[in-house]
Amino acid sequence: MSLGASSMCPTQKRTLSCLLAGRVGKRPKQENVQELQEAAVQLLNRHQNLSDLFLEVGSPNPCNLICKESSGQQKGASESPSPTIGGSLLGEFSGYLLHQVNELRRKAGELGVPVAALSVKMVVERLLDLTGHIKGDREQVLLNSTQRVQLSVLFQSTRELLSLEAFCSKLFWQEYWRDQKQPMLEVVYHLHTQNILSLEYMLESENGVRSWLMSELKALCGRTATEEGDGVPQQVLSTVVSVLVRAVFEETQDSTAAPCRRLSQVCRSVLDDMLSWVLDTLNCKPTLQSGETTAELWVQMFDASLCGVSVSPDALHRFFIHSLTHTLTYRPRLKVSDAIAMQREWSFAKTCRLLTSLFRKLAVIFKVEELLSHLQQVLETHEVNWQHVLSCLSTLLVYNPNTQPSLKELLSRLLSSAFEGYDLENMITAFLLARQGALEGPGVFPSYSEWFKMSFGGASSYHGKSKKSLVFLLKFLSDLVPFDPPQYLKVHILHPPYVAVKHRALLQEYVSLTKTRLADLKVSIEEMGLYEDISGAGTSVQPRCQARQDVEKAISLFGSTGRISATVMEASIFRRPYFLSRFLPALLTPRVLPVKPDARMNFIDSLKKAEKIPAAQHSSYIESCQRERQRQQDSKGVSVVNDDDNPQEVLQVQLQEHRALLTEGASDGEVSAQLARISHTLSIVFPERAEELVSQAVIQLHVVNMILRSFCQSLLDASRISPPNKQSPWASQFVNILLGHRQLLTALLHRMWDLLHNQGVSLSAAHVLGLAAFVVHLHASQTKCPKVQLCPPLLPGPVSVLEALTTALPCTTQTNMLFCVRFCVAAVCYGLCRSESLCDQPQQYNPCSLYKKLLYLIPRLMPDMRRLPIEASGESEYVGANKQGEEENCGLWKSVTDTNTTWRKSAWALWKHAPFCLLVKLPEYQFSFSEWLAAELRVQRSEDALSDPDRQEYQQWACQQLYLPSPVDKGGCAGDLKTACSHILNAVMDQKTVCAPTQENTDHRPSEAGTCLPDIFSRLQEIVYEMELTSRSQRTQDKGHFLLDLISHRCSVTSDLQSISSELCIQQTLHTWNRVILALPAVMLVTVKTGGGKRTLDCETLMEHINQYQRKGCSPAGLLPYHLTAHFLRAVLMASVSCDCASGEVNKAMSLISLQCPLLLVSAGHWWGRLSPVLVSLWHRLTDGQPLPQQLQVLADCHLWVCSSKDGVSCPVPSAPPLLLAACLHCVWEGQACGKGIRTSLEMLGQLTEQHSQLLVFLLFLCVTDLLTTFLTPQRVKGLQRAQELCKDILTVLVDSADWLLLFKTPCSEKGLYQPVAVVTSDEYTRLMPLAFYSLVPHLNSEILEKTVKAPGFLHTAVLCYSSLIKLFMDGQTPCPVTEHLTDQMDPSYILTRAQQVLLKTISLTSPTSLSPHQLNQLEALCVDLDPEVAAALVFHLSSSSLSPELDFL
Repeated sequence: MSLGASSMCPTQKRTLSCLLAGRVGKRPKQENVQELQEAAVQLLNRHQNLSDLFLEVGSPNPCNLICKESSGQQKGASESPSPTIGGSLLGEFSGYLLHQVNELRRKAGELGVPVAALSVKMVVERLLDLTGHIKGDREQVLLNSTQRVQLSVLFQSTRELLSLEAFCSKLFWQEYWRDQKQPMLEVVYHLHTQNILSLEYMLESENGVRSWLMSELKALCGRTATEEGDGVPQQVLSTVVSVLVRAVFEETQDSTAAPCRRLSQVCRSVLDDMLSWVLDTLNCKPTLQSGETTAELWVQMFDASLCGVSVSPDALHRFFIHSLTHTLTYRPRLKVSDAIAMQREWSFAKTCRLLTSLFRKLAVIFKVEELLSHLQQVLETHEVNWQHVLSCLSTLLVYNPNTQPSLKELLSRLLSSAFEGYDLENMITAFLLARQGALEGPGVFPSYSEWFKMSFGGASSYHGKSKKSLVFLLKFLSDLVPFDPPQYLKVHILHPPYVAVKHRALLQEYVSLTKTRLADLKVSIEEMGLYEDISGAGTSVQPRCQARQDVEKAISLFGSTGRISATVMEASIFRRPYFLSRFLPALLTPRVLPVKPDARMNFIDSLKKAEKIPAAQHSSYIESCQRERQRQQDSKGVSVVNDDDNPQEVLQVQLQEHRALLTEGASDGEVSAQLARISHTLSIVFPERAEELVSQAVIQLHVVNMILRSFCQSLLDASRISPPNKQSPWASQFVNILLGHRQLLTALLHRMWDLLHNQGVSLSAAHVLGLAAFVVHLHASQTKCPKVQLCPPLLPGPVSVLEALTTALPCTTQTNMLFCVRFCVAAVCYGLCRSESLCDQPQQYNPCSLYKKLLYLIPRLMPDMRRLPIEASGESEYVGANKQGEEENCGLWKSVTDTNTTWRKSAWALWKHAPFCLLVKLPEYQFSFSEWLAAELRVQRSEDALSDPDRQEYQQWACQQLYLPSPVDKGGCAGDLKTACSHILNAVMDQKTVCAPTQENTDHRPSEAGTCLPDIFSRLQEIVYEMELTSRSQRTQDKGHFLLDLISHRCSVTSDLQSISSELCIQQTLHTWNRVILALPAVMLVTVKTGGGKRTLDCETLMEHINQYQRKGCSPAGLLPYHLTAHFLRAVLMASVSCDCASGEVNKAMSLISLQCPLLLVSAGHWWGRLSPVLVSLWHRLTDGQPLPQQLQVLADCHLWVCSSKDGVSCPVPSAPPLLLAACLHCVWEGQACGKGIRTSLEMLGQLTEQHSQLLVFLLFLCVTDLLTTFLTPQRVKGLQRAQELCKDILTVLVDSADWLLLFKTPCSEKGLYQPVAVVTSDEYTRLMPLAFYSLVPHLNSEILEKTVKAPGFLHTAVLCYSSLIKLFMDGQTPCPVTEHLTDQMDPSYILTRAQQVLLKTISLTSPTSLSPHQLNQLEALCVDLDPEVAAALVFHLSSSSLSPELDFL
């Protein structure tokens, strides 16, 4: 019998199962088993159709997985799938499967067919039975759950047949493919995953499998994820993709065989065709949305994690590279000219979301360098789809910040290659990639104008090597002109490439061509704004709008720098038509001029002084402003509202009706309608434009009071009926209509701030509750509220409405503390009761700023609350909607509204309220230690609600019990004393910075003298003392590092910007820090380290701190204050006692200080007269009267020698550092007038041995520092003459030495033995040393000057100082004291003029042999741009071998 034949069984009235069911009671005995088996064999012999046989012996249960469900059997049975095949040979008889297989073999032998063919026939028929009804309905691409379970069991039995060699997989596939013309992909997936038949075999076995697989994959991708069987499409696709990728990209030993090559080709074509289908779908714009949804599932398959287990990393790498290449080169229809014109439409924001997703997934396993390298390779070897290439680049730039530097390197390589081989391909590629990057904005890639200037704007640019390169560039740009958008043409004109003077004609040809093209496009280069974005990404702006933007930008820059920007100055010269016709009219728009000049007025005045505004135009502007002021004053007295229809009276009636509706329990619709009428009336009283206001300030105040009063009364009326959480949303609607009227909102906020800040004490409980609820609803509607700019600015920048009103609730005195706690208790109680559920956005009705004020005030004002931690009551979750929560809400609301209650009872109830306690678990509601310190430091001690002992007890509780043991994530210190100390130090420094007296904050912030700063200092000292004891017990000595690291961090944060404001911030920070550190034990500043069994001092951190930071804050420069110097030296002495040899450690420390910290050495020498008794007494106390250490004795000897020389007594010079001797001598001379005594001392010093000649040079340095101080400090201007005379006297003694010139060398390395001076004074003084040089040299007498000029190296130093002086003058860094005693000697311009004269004379007197050719060339190059006259003099006088004739100097 053939395999295709089928024999139908005779119809039977009763099935075998029914017959067996009637004989359940007659169970076969053990000896009848053999007979039962023989009967079963006979039954098999009589049935040729095995499927019908399985149906006959199957269970009548319709959920049987093998049997067919006939129309007449068990129609009412359940359709839930059964986990077994009941009653079938593959189900109930599976235990006898081996025996049945034997019978199948016997029957197959009788029929003359293989047993595998017989079993294949059975499985195919059952499989067709499961999926046969889907043949005509290909919309169903997946099995349902019942079919899936039945199929799983069928294939499980099939595997058992396969294991018994009773099934042939290949024969099965042939039969199934022949009978089922369009197999379901899920069936194939299960065949593959259950190891019945591999997908690889199926792909290479039949010719039509490829087209079938393509259609199945597309149909599966089109299936929505909401259908039954979620997750199955992804599993099927992932498995199929893994097989395809392995077959194509996995390298094996037999991959070159013919079958493998054929399979690889099939799989590769499937992958490529599917990717092409995705790309075609994205390009089909009419169906883009549906196409994206259809193709999205296939794009998700490009995920390394989906097939990373079954596919090797190398194969995945090759697959992604191949897919990326296919995407970039798919349908390269666009030419380069099209790409240039259409590139603007291919930015990241305009690219299809699915395409960017595809690029992101393909790029995830590669480094940026690999991707760009591959992109370059593709561009060089393939015709590309420019849209895909540029969209891919945009995706990389946006999602990977490392792309920008790599892209810049790629562009540099492309341009270098282009100009080396004059390659247009690389050239156009570089321009397209750079423009694409610029489309994504400056935050992602530099603008096109910046890139173009950077690449072609300098003489060293790519095209600057030869004329041929220049011609190549200009020819390339000229070829782009017909296709380039106008924004790029503007860049090429406004920022043209660098062209040598002799080739300017070539550039002019290109500029003429470009201007002609712009004229054809009707784009005017003159109408372009000064600060217009010409990168190509922005949209075009009308000239007038652009002019207004230019004005705002120019005013902003002027306000931040104090100078007219160079762009405006250049436009007034080179773009005069735009400047006069657009910029100035936008700037000089008539308005009411403010009483105090603002930034716009100052900017206009500066332009007027610079003669950039015509006088007639400026006069017309002033007159127009005066007319505008008069017009507004006249309009204020005009009333356009009739008394019979007064909107204020209408508003009052409407508010009363609204209150009546709430009392009567009207519907929400009626209340909303009434609020709409109120909103309309408010729009009449408060129109949108301020100039149309019909009411004056008094009337506005009356209306605002009416609104607030109505809200408070309505709230009380509504609360008598039901608690807040049971009320209608009338309050939110009421506040929202107010927010829609900005003029009203402004007046409302002013009135609210005034009530809370100035009239809080006089407000009744009803007013407090109503205003608190009003603030809560303002907070709930904060997304609709505009930002508020406080005036004066108590908070930086615009803030939210709630933050603005919170500033009206200070906690500085007893009076405002009591009002603040009343108000905050009412607001938080209302917010908690208003919330239906704490789990549902608890922040909506609970302002965190008011909540934090309660966390601060309640424990402070109510000591009993300190014993009840807030977390204790909030451990269990709370939901306000349950019965218990409603009762708690009602009790809390009653505690607030009851007229017989007090705020203390309400606060007590609130503190124990579970939702209140749960809020503190949210990070934004936690009141941190830093916030507590800031609040405490603002309290006025004289007006505090606590007495001094009570305040001490409260602060100790807060520091030691509340915040010190609390975890860091709850705002505490986690038991770390250093953390607590850091918080206190930062808070103190912040408070001192905030309290710095300025005109704006004097009236709004407490003065430092009356705050709790002394109390906080006491708490700091307590913690420091405990930390000292702890460190001793743990034998750790890192206190100095801890304190100095803290100030180093603050100064480093402050000094990010190199500007005058940054320097002032550092000085203020240091000033504050020094005041703080003087309150701490000095021993905390020096570390005692243990090593090798010895305990020694470690002053490195202290010296580094002084050198790096303290020298920047010295006033006067180069000298630490006395108290700070004494504190540092006390730290050394006190810490030395902990060492093995105190005296030896002090000597080592002082020796190290003299070498590495000259500022402290100079300060010690200067203040030794006052330091001596303090330090000697301290040393004797610490060491029980031991002799003073040697290095301190040297300080005493220096001071004694200086005093003796002052009295005219000649004594030997002590063996001490020359800088120390100079500091002591400078201190003694500081109070003396220049006269015979000082000159006598200088003559005595001049007779010293050469070893001590350094003393005079250091002394000159200290005097030069005094000279510069007179320039920078107006109070010291009168000392200019004395400082100059003293410096000249010292120079007279040093006239035969050239060492003093080393002081004016700019690099520190060139100062030689005098390098310590670089770390004595500040950087500003170092920059101004050229000014000091030319403030002294021109004033020397002729004889001394002639000797000075002949000193070796004088001319070299003079030219360097002159060039530095010119740069200081050009950068505006030369000081000009504002004083009535100003003379020519202090005028920087006069000094510069005299410097040029002196330098020219010096050049003429100098021998040509005094400078080497290298030095001469260096000086000439330095001066050629700054002062060509000096440069010419250098060449004329010093390049010749003959000496120049001497000229009279004066």
